[in-house]
Amino acid sequence: MEDSRCLNTELLCKRIIRSLYLKHNTSILLLHNPNIEGLEEMKVRRFELQAQIESQEEEKNNLQREIEKMSCKLTQLNDSLAKRITVRNEYDRTIADTEAAYVKILESSQLLLNMIKKEAVSLDQTLGKTNIDKQYR
Repeated sequence: MEDSRCLNTELLCKRIIRSLYLKHNTSILLLHNPNIEGLEEMKVRRFELQAQIESQEEEKNNLQREIEKMSCKLTQLNDSLAKRITVRNEYDRTIADTEAAYVKILESSQLLLNMIKKEAVSLDQTLGKTNIDKQYR
């Protein structure tokens, strides 16, 4: 699309130049002086080249604006990503701390349960001895 627009612009420029050339330099054309014709051809080429330069400068400026936009988006994305990574790391730390605390609670609960069972057995044995002693008295 851009190339066809450039070609159309170039063709239009050539037509304008040739039209101006014919209007203002009719007497020169009639003379067919090779030096003058060569000079005029160089002017036409220079004008065409200038149109190409302007087109490429416009394209360069457009690309530069796009680069600036993308750079801004990249900066925003990097900032957002850094914040999310920080929050994720906090989640990881909280999960690890909670799991470690839960394991400690389970271990303490198991120790408490074992201690209660031992005490229950000991009390049962004590109660059993007391009952035996009462029977034999």
